[in-house]
Order: sequence, then C-alpha cells, then structure tokens
Amino acid sequence: MNTVVLFDTHAHLNDPAFAGDLEAVIEQAGEAGVKRIATVGYDLPSSVQAIKLAKRFKGIYAVIGLHPHDATALDEDSLYQLEVYAREPEVVAIGEIGLDYYRDHSPRDVQQEAFRKQIRLAKKLGKPIVIHDREAHGDTMQIIKEEKGGINGGIFHCFSGSWEMARQCITLGFHISMAGPVTFKNANKLLEVAKMVPLDRLLVETDCPYLTPHPYRGKRNEPARVRLVAERIAELRGISLEKLAEATTKNAMEVYQIAPELSLCHD
Repeated sequence: MNTVVLFDTHAHLNDPAFAGDLEAVIEQAGEAGVKRIATVGYDLPSSVQAIKLAKRFKGIYAVIGLHPHDATALDEDSLYQLEVYAREPEVVAIGEIGLDYYRDHSPRDVQQEAFRKQIRLAKKLGKPIVIHDREAHGDTMQIIKEEKGGINGGIFHCFSGSWEMARQCITLGFHISMAGPVTFKNANKLLEVAKMVPLDRLLVETDCPYLTPHPYRGKRNEPARVRLVAERIAELRGISLEKLAEATTKNAMEVYQIAPELSLCHD
C-alpha cells in the first residue's frame, strides 16, 4: 500500500500538452501518491481553465494570474476580471506572477508594474502569491520588500537562487519550492538549497509539462513525477521519503490555506 502522500504545488494541467489524456494523467498521479495538485494560470484564459479543472476534480486547486511574459495584457479591465475570478472558492493563490529577464517577452518596467499590481490584489484578497523569478533576483526581491508581498505567505516556484537568497525569502514569509532541476547532474547550487531550507518551508513541484526530472528529461513532465523530486530531496537530506512527503504536503496545505481533504478523484 502506498503510504506516501504528495502535493504537486505547481503544475499546468491547463496546458494543451494534456488535452488528450488529462484524466489518465490525474489517475497516474494518484497512483504515485500525488493526491493534490495546484494548477497554475499564466494569462486570463489559462486561469479560467485552471478554475474549471479545480471545480471538476477533487484535490485540484487553482492559482490564477498573469505571467511576466503576458504583463502587457494587464490593464484595468483584466485586473478587475482577475479579481472577480480570484474570489472563486477554488482559487488558492495569485500566480504565477513576477519577473522574467531571461526571455524579456514584456518590457521590464511593464513586468515590474504588473508584478506590483498583482501583489496588491493578493494582499487585498488575503491570498498568498506564487512567484516566477528568472534571472531577475535583485528586482524581484526589491519589489517584494517594497510591496510587503509576503504578508499572506507565498511560494518561490521552481527556485533557482542561492541559499543566501532562499534564506532572505524565508525571512520575508515565503516557502521555497523545488522542481525537476534538483535531479539534474549540474545542479550544485540547488543541491545546497535542498539540503539547507528548513523542512517547514520546503515544497515540491513539477511545473509540468516542463522541467521533467532525471531520468525522463526530454519527455513530457506530469504530476506523478513530483515523486522523483521528493525522492531526490529526501536522499540529499538523509531522511525518508515518507517524512519529506508528510512535511511538504503539510506546508502546501498551510501556504495555500486549504482545509484537509481526502484524495484526488474524478467527480
């Protein structure tokens, strides 16, 4: 009997990659011990889809927001609409929001303003935030500090910074979420973070269909494979998978403000 219960805190089940076999993917996740999944939006249509999935499947929750790639789309109308959607009971956080200086699909000043506005929305609604930070550590941290973005808690998704940065994030009220890259052979910086983050501030995720963990790199990622992330972190910390799973699931339930549920199943 599988006694491990995991929470994939960041997945994109609303991605077209899952259009053909979504129910099978969710069933396989459950068989792997993944009983809860946060499905994350990146623009308004994908956010609406995340809410629909959360209404349809028990154990799935919606995180909604505009990704920095789509920051130019955040006008007053879309911000108002986002607030309307965010009041749905299935919505557990605002995200993924933040800065992406790697691809720069939106001008950096526009990204920064969209980030600030969505932090303020989350504060207004009393919800945590889920942060996307890619090659923008300095500005991300500055905005979080200025906007008091961690007041309701939050998650640094697919954390890519140093242990020193992680320690600052924790001080500001955030949890550190680790994904497939912690299983990669060249992930020295992440290995240190995985070992050092206090167990009560650690989360696991897939970011599926992206960032597939070793040994399945190159294939579509899916929630069941968050188990590989958890196994690697447990190994690094010298603890059992069961202990790691119990802690990270408890942390996820707390940061997302979710009351205990039983299992992931199709209604």
